[in-house]
Amino acid sequence: MEDITRGGQFLVKETKCENVFTPEDFSEEQIMMRDSVKEFVDKEIWPNKDRFEHKDYAFTEEMMRKAGEMGFLSVAVPEAYGGMGMGFVDTCLVCDYISGATGSFSTAFGAHTGIGTMPITLYGTEEQKQKYVPKLASGEWFGAYCLTEPGAGSDANSGKTKAVLSEDGTHYKITGQKMWISNAGFCSLFIVFARIEDDKNITGFIVENDPSNGISMNEEEHKLGIRASSTRQVFFNETKVPVENMLAGRGEGFKIAMNALNVGRIKLAAACLDAQRRVTSNAINYANERVQFNTPISSFGAIRYKLAEMATSAYAGESATYRAAKDIENRIKIREAEGASHQEAELKGVEEFAIECSILKVAVSEDIQNCADEGIQIYGGMGFSEDTPMESAWRDARIARIYEGTNEINRMLSVGMLIKKAMKGHVDLLGPAMKVQEELMGIPSFDTPDYSELFSEEKEMVGKLKKAFLMVAGAAVQKYGMDLDAHQQLLMAAADMLIEIYMAESTILRTEKLAKKEGEAKVQEQIAMAKLYLYKAVDIVAARGKESIISFAEGDEQRMMLMGLRRFTKYTNMPNIVGLRETITAKLVAENSYCF
Repeated sequence: MEDITRGGQFLVKETKCENVFTPEDFSEEQIMMRDSVKEFVDKEIWPNKDRFEHKDYAFTEEMMRKAGEMGFLSVAVPEAYGGMGMGFVDTCLVCDYISGATGSFSTAFGAHTGIGTMPITLYGTEEQKQKYVPKLASGEWFGAYCLTEPGAGSDANSGKTKAVLSEDGTHYKITGQKMWISNAGFCSLFIVFARIEDDKNITGFIVENDPSNGISMNEEEHKLGIRASSTRQVFFNETKVPVENMLAGRGEGFKIAMNALNVGRIKLAAACLDAQRRVTSNAINYANERVQFNTPISSFGAIRYKLAEMATSAYAGESATYRAAKDIENRIKIREAEGASHQEAELKGVEEFAIECSILKVAVSEDIQNCADEGIQIYGGMGFSEDTPMESAWRDARIARIYEGTNEINRMLSVGMLIKKAMKGHVDLLGPAMKVQEELMGIPSFDTPDYSELFSEEKEMVGKLKKAFLMVAGAAVQKYGMDLDAHQQLLMAAADMLIEIYMAESTILRTEKLAKKEGEAKVQEQIAMAKLYLYKAVDIVAARGKESIISFAEGDEQRMMLMGLRRFTKYTNMPNIVGLRETITAKLVAENSYCF
């Protein structure tokens, strides 16, 4: 493990399967934590699903307190402030399995533990942490996060809320309006962002929720999904906040918001995983039970196709999320060993992998949506009824593509951040991109490679997909330089290539590691999922690559790059996709659940 990969380096560096962490590597302690979260969800949340759907916010609050009593709210909080002080993987694990509840509950949970508590843990002074974090960690208090304003959605730094210093210099008066505030209805504390005078950047404040201090709220919002999470507009009218409740320094609010988003993104990916497993399991159960034409519908090819694809995307999401979570955890440990405080180590560790966090957020939020959509389809007309679990799953899943920066923004960010890293010299993109250019000029090898070893062709394929990305991104940077930001459609297409490379590679590495441990014969289904995911990834890279090349290259350059793209997306041996799906579904149907 000495050879630590930095954020974004997966693109230019071969990763060995021994160096990735997978769900099969959970420790006994992690498995116990996972099982206790699952038990909580099965016993406390699912039997009461109707109460959540009917917006019983008092019940949401009660369940949150129970989650606090079980220690789930304090996993990421250091022991010094009443928390469990567990690692980053453990934090993601709890986010993952709490998502099996309903999107509603996991939203309330995420808003409290992530953006409600974490900014104080990571940016607060010692006094602030001693005062507030133990209450938040135990569930005695709940937190909410007031960033978004009516006119400022994605442009987080454009908020109009003002903070004016009192004449005696003891407190700030905050005035402004915030919207879409999760947990507003029952929180004890807000993290509020406001602008002091004409500062370029906003500033963060810790504000206790006291209605007599100029804080009022609108009624609960009517939303497409996430019905059990309290969401309100919050108004501040000269709300007095002591100067010692400023979070970090003046003008540091934007930085807090951005770093909270990085952590939020990977946690959001985790918070879709068990939801996806459960949606897949429900679909398998229904397909096995539902008889049409005297046959369970699970025996029909069209349904089996859907089940295989649903399970594959869940498996890929797990593989990539836990790979990144462990990379972040390793980075945190290295920084702590070098003498950094826990706060600094965690901030820098997550920031290092901001590209991967954006990739995961996009990939997994879109997969859960597709999965729930196909789940409805398998249920047929029943899927549209509120009496079955699919309808609410689809509604709850839909928000994940908007949270924590929309998927469009995250796509552009992932490529933008990669190019910035390259310019800073953190990731060498230029050298490998030049090599790809030289390769295009050379004569391709016509030797028949030896692919007898498991995944030898697939890993070579991933290497070629990386070359395809480097070719496209390298040429785009050469053409547009710093103006690349203005070419959003090109960035989006390049991002899709980047996302598929990371997800496909993570899935293959996880499965290779598993096959070495268990033997190939025992993991045929996982091998099939890794191959199926890659096949689809290759198609996406080919399509998005072509779109990108045509948008900025002409004549001989265009012809050469398109020829290169064909070379980089060509299999020597095409996998039998129908056969792969059949292998996967046979196992799912026999086990009657998502069983990987």
